[in-house]
Amino acid sequence: MERKNAWSKYTSEKDLKKVMDFGEDYRKFLSKCKTERECVAFFVEAADKAGYKNIDDVIASGKKLKAGDKVYAVNKGKELAIFTIGSEPIEKGINILGAHIDSPRMDLKQNPLYEDNDLAYMDTHYYGGIKKYQWVTIPLALHGVVAKKDGQVINVNIGEEESDPVFGISDLLIHLASDQMDKKGAKVIEGEDLNVIVGSIPEFGKAGKKEKDAVKNNVLKLLKDKYGFEEEDLISAEIEVVPAGPARDFGFDRSMILGYGQDDRVCAYPSVMALLNNSKKLKRTACALVVDKEEIGSVGATGMESRFFENTLAELYNLVGDYSELKLRRALSNSKVLSSDVSAALDPTYTSAFEKNNSAYLGRGLVFNKYTGSRGKSNSNDASAEYVGEVRAIMDKDNVFWQTAELGKVDQGGGGTIAAIMGNYNMQVIDSGVAVLSMHAPAEIISKVDLYEALLGYEAFIKYA
Repeated sequence: MERKNAWSKYTSEKDLKKVMDFGEDYRKFLSKCKTERECVAFFVEAADKAGYKNIDDVIASGKKLKAGDKVYAVNKGKELAIFTIGSEPIEKGINILGAHIDSPRMDLKQNPLYEDNDLAYMDTHYYGGIKKYQWVTIPLALHGVVAKKDGQVINVNIGEEESDPVFGISDLLIHLASDQMDKKGAKVIEGEDLNVIVGSIPEFGKAGKKEKDAVKNNVLKLLKDKYGFEEEDLISAEIEVVPAGPARDFGFDRSMILGYGQDDRVCAYPSVMALLNNSKKLKRTACALVVDKEEIGSVGATGMESRFFENTLAELYNLVGDYSELKLRRALSNSKVLSSDVSAALDPTYTSAFEKNNSAYLGRGLVFNKYTGSRGKSNSNDASAEYVGEVRAIMDKDNVFWQTAELGKVDQGGGGTIAAIMGNYNMQVIDSGVAVLSMHAPAEIISKVDLYEALLGYEAFIKYA
């Protein structure tokens, strides 16, 4: 069943402007927020402006929450839950938009800096599923934090301003690459060869003599002068190596956006904005949840596998003044979720990997994946028929353009999301998101109209689920 192209819905200049304006706001967000911490800080600022309160401040005040109140909870700077209290008891469940804000990248190792043949390098360990050969010879930036022993946390962001230097990984010239070109794609660039070049000027001694590790020492001097930390402080740092530069409009018609990290910030952004835009007189309590670590299995204290969401919901219930363990369990079980994660857009250049009747298409609206997983739906949530029917009705009620898809051909590969983890609470869950071309590449492509339909779909879900 072929779905209509969503651009056909926007025939007036006024309506088309809404799509383009939202796309531009998102493009600016994507350009600015390239790490989990940066995303959380951005969303907290937006929530503050919309009248939301930090749940820690509400707890400290001793006040109770009531219908219409708005709060958020932050977990270690890398995970965020935003709530609007509805008029119904929380026991009847909440409507949750859940997305992740981590993206494939390279992380600096704990002892990253070294010198080799008069070049200073920083050693990395890649994060998530990447094609390693895509990360060489492109401009890279360093984003993150350095935590000192005295508790001071220093923010690092180098490579985004026009006046900043950028960094990069070299590749072997084609003239000498006959052996390299015979390797399989997974081995063309090895993981241990993802070494970022960061300097080449040596530090000279008083007599003008070059000292040992002089280039490395000069880099350390520059870092200390600018940021005030020593080499040892890198042991307690989280520095992410990401593509440098802003996201860009893509195509003659500016209908698309090219940028890093759209898996899954292209779903996180409309999820949060849908809640902030619709925070008055909700029947069911609504939540926008953005989490870390999805790209490496949703593990750890800031991933969906942690108890952060469950614990936060318990605190929320207690602030409403009606907490019990049984009611908390009922609230979790009665909740409904859109696991907001991207889908692979059919690429006409690589159609052999897709099954056309069950693929997502750029420009055809919000995508629903009844199941993801791989080879026999392994590790998939697989939403119930009844819930799929309910979601269809919600989307059609607000004239949202939507489509359904699988992640490529059976046995071709596959992938997972946070949906199965949320399903462990007995919640109704389905994957939904925006179609992406070149997923997990340093620069991914989405359609602005799909982004806008995602916003409308998430708004409808908050109101009617």
